[in-house]
Amino acid sequence: MNAESMVDVLVIGAGPAGAMAAALSRQRGLSVRVLEKTQFPRFSIGESMLPQSLGLLEEAGMLEAVERAGFQYKDGAQIVRGDRKVDFEFSQKTCAGYPHAYQVTRADFDHVLIKEAQRQGAEVRYQQEIVAADFSGDTARVVSRDAQGRESSHRARFVFDASGFGRILPRLLDLDRPADFPVRASLFMHVEDRIVDADFDRNKIRVAVHPEHDDIWYWLIPFSGGRASIGVVAEDKVLQTYSGDVSQRLNALIAEEPGMKRMLRNAQPLWPEAREIRGYATAVSSLHGPNFALLGNAGKFLDPVFSSGVTIALKSAALAVPLAHRQLQGETVDWEAEFAEPLMLGVDTFKGYVETWYEGALQTIMFSERRPQRVYELLCSVLAGYAWDTENPYVGRSGRRLRALAQTLRDL
Repeated sequence: MNAESMVDVLVIGAGPAGAMAAALSRQRGLSVRVLEKTQFPRFSIGESMLPQSLGLLEEAGMLEAVERAGFQYKDGAQIVRGDRKVDFEFSQKTCAGYPHAYQVTRADFDHVLIKEAQRQGAEVRYQQEIVAADFSGDTARVVSRDAQGRESSHRARFVFDASGFGRILPRLLDLDRPADFPVRASLFMHVEDRIVDADFDRNKIRVAVHPEHDDIWYWLIPFSGGRASIGVVAEDKVLQTYSGDVSQRLNALIAEEPGMKRMLRNAQPLWPEAREIRGYATAVSSLHGPNFALLGNAGKFLDPVFSSGVTIALKSAALAVPLAHRQLQGETVDWEAEFAEPLMLGVDTFKGYVETWYEGALQTIMFSERRPQRVYELLCSVLAGYAWDTENPYVGRSGRRLRALAQTLRDL
């Protein structure tokens, strides 16, 4: 086994959270090594960014590279059910910050970010599978195995787990806990969309609700170059009632939503077959431990409906890196009060929106003709990712207020 030199910070995973953690650590003069299981560029889902992410990327010195990459501009979200439609314009938000974002192919987006971390001085090693981790000493010891089966031992003063759905430290340290969401799944595909429909706005993600079932929804995410990501989300047991392979099941479901069926009538698949992810909601017993912190999906993932995954990932790194730096300088850090609780403010906000979306309460608010304009603007802020704005009454444990408002609108 190769014994590697000590580094200040070891980052597991080169996705957005890992790249952000690496860049912010380098800004503070820390030595950084990133270990990534795959070879970049590689496919990932989660392609519709939120404006809050741009401010975080700017903080890490990465925004200029993202803006140069030519991704599809995004100014809001269109929510549709049958003949009802509402456009949430990010420019109508109530808080400061960027009013736009991008819709990205994640293979390209993630590669841009990690290359920027490398440019800032982070060492990045691909095809490194993490097989062991020990935090019992003053420094962490992590063992990786490369594509040829050779193992290396890495010493680090602090470790960030940004391994996404790989969830390395939760698995190795027995931190995984059941998520309090039903088991949902998604079927998805990239297509050359060939959309000529006048109702289609390439600057927005289109989220459509099934005409008969509130808890089944579709996404249509336009990319630059005439391509798009399409998908459907439902409880796994519902998707299993459709027969055929993954592509046949996806096509059958798309045929049930009139707008998707019409807009995609000329679309051509870019993959041999559609893909499927199931049971993606995650939870852990703790987001931190001795000399480590869990970032992004390695710690908490809710649901894809409001595209919150990358924003939460970047926010977790932005919160954690300054604390790790202070700790490495000899300060005492209260990780629960200074990291976990602030991070969970936004996570709980999105959780309330996810829960009330599937219950139908949030859909009632979104489609109501009696919804106050101020409520629309406050919802725009959260849908734009500003889920940590404590001046917004629909931030925090938002589910109770959303349910109460939905009931008021129903009574009216």
